Amino acid sequence: MMRLSVLDQAPVTTGHTPQQAVEYAVELAQHAEKLGYDRMWMAEHHGSEAFASSAPEIIAAYIAAKTDKIRLGTGGTMMMHYSPLKMAEVFKTLSALAPGRIDYGVGRAPGGDQRSIYALSQGNEPDFEHLYDKLDTALDLINDKLPDEELYRYTPASPQKVSLPEAWLLGSSGNSAIEAGRRGMGYSFAQFFMLGAMRKEIFDLYRHHFEPSEFMDKPEISVAYLVTAAESREEAEYLAKPQDIARIRLSQGRMDQLMTPEEAADYQFTDEEQAAVTQNRGIHLVGTAAEVADKLRQDQETYGFQEAMICSIQHTQKQRLNVYKLLANELLQDK
Repeated sequence: MMRLSVLDQAPVTTGHTPQQAVEYAVELAQHAEKLGYDRMWMAEHHGSEAFASSAPEIIAAYIAAKTDKIRLGTGGTMMMHYSPLKMAEVFKTLSALAPGRIDYGVGRAPGGDQRSIYALSQGNEPDFEHLYDKLDTALDLINDKLPDEELYRYTPASPQKVSLPEAWLLGSSGNSAIEAGRRGMGYSFAQFFMLGAMRKEIFDLYRHHFEPSEFMDKPEISVAYLVTAAESREEAEYLAKPQDIARIRLSQGRMDQLMTPEEAADYQFTDEEQAAVTQNRGIHLVGTAAEVADKLRQDQETYGFQEAMICSIQHTQKQRLNVYKLLANELLQDK
């Protein structure tokens, strides 16, 4: 049985406000919980008008109070911006508020452009070289252990003695697979980031190097997919075109708000852009729910992951909620 989960970036689409985007995240979590989704993670983005999820741990805390059983967390906390002590205190507090429902999902990416990186570091030179050391310190502090690093040995992270969150390391190229395994963390792979990056040997390396920890006793792999599903393939392609345009613009250094399907329908792709759209179908799954479900089952058989994490960016909330409902009907009927 495949578990289904949600990755939300709180997208701000044209004609909608950032406040609505955050409110829609709450509604999506409640919707996903009723459908049987396992967890929902909020992404972390800075310096963009296209996404409202800049403080994912705060949204997760609010959603935890508005739901009953779905797991909540970050996908991920961009650890380069934060002290290990602060990360530990945040996620220990979340775990105290919602025991057994919190995920500490962390990534090494900045989640923003160069200006955002320096603004978050108060103008200091960002440290890209010691992120795994920072992660080790944070994991020790979360687990009420004294870190090796002198700076953090004398300041325990409070609250103490709360239930541990699950710990997950995010990746998009395979470089972090061994590091996740050695630390006894779950490994979450962003399939929708880069065409051709997902390979079986990445997950085999993770499983080979996995050492059980207080956070996780066996290897766990989730794969995040960008999905547009509808009742017909034609409808799915119609709804997917705004995202197709957005990805082309992203490759040009632009992160614009998602346009409406009606606006997108009038957009004429150049031959080069059409080729990019066709290629991107390898990382943006578009079709009926049955077609998307078949692709996910095939990938699960090939790669051996336990969970598919669905990111669906649609212009309207109604369209987005329908994607998750259609996939649940296909993949969670027997759950």
